Amino acid sequence: MSLKEQVALVTGGSRGIGRAISLRLARDGARIAIGDIREEEGKGTVAEVEALGVEALFVPLDVTQQESATAAVRQIVARWGRLDILVNNAGITRDKLLLRMTPQDWDAVLNVNLKGTYLCSQAVLQPMLKRRRGRIVSIASVVGIAGNAGQTNYSASKAGIIGFTKSLAREVASRSITVNAVAPGFINTEMVQTLSQEIQKQVLERIPLARFGTPEDVAGVVAFLCSEEASYITGHVINVDGGLIM
Repeated sequence: MSLKEQVALVTGGSRGIGRAISLRLARDGARIAIGDIREEEGKGTVAEVEALGVEALFVPLDVTQQESATAAVRQIVARWGRLDILVNNAGITRDKLLLRMTPQDWDAVLNVNLKGTYLCSQAVLQPMLKRRRGRIVSIASVVGIAGNAGQTNYSASKAGIIGFTKSLAREVASRSITVNAVAPGFINTEMVQTLSQEIQKQVLERIPLARFGTPEDVAGVVAFLCSEEASYITGHVINVDGGLIM
């Protein structure tokens, strides 16, 4: 699935799933822009990409701020003259039961996860529309489909990304821009690693494939959706969850 000569922006690409996506797209030939608020970690991922023999760039990006998203896209286009792929990966959690959830907890999660997806997608549309081609892939979650106690804010943000994806896909399809989402289940990142052994055991019993996913499992699906092989797929959500919510 060659992405040679293409340029990809991965938000929140400094670690976890975002890092794995950045490295996978780089292995497929894409030049990578890491958009993140974590400069040191982001530049670390840039160095890993460059070690693969691929050009990479760190761009400071606060996905909650329109000016930051616009400036990041402008910087990427100035460097490489194009922007072909956006992966909306940046996200946070503020888990609490709704009874104890503050407006600040709600706003923080919706601002990063959902508003950030809107602002970054809007910012990349101009260069994509100009070229009459593009790929937008947003990282949703199975909890945006099935829900999860203690995550009303996170679930709402991820369900919003799914609705956003389907609507935007309809808006830009005539310009050969595809818009899809990937919904991970329990992926072996810091979030899962902080769960107790007992809770991890209970979760594994609910997963038909009997293992946690890896960031690379998610990255492989994202890479496919960014490729030419997926040119006739738009407005879809692909679960990467080991069969958890089938």
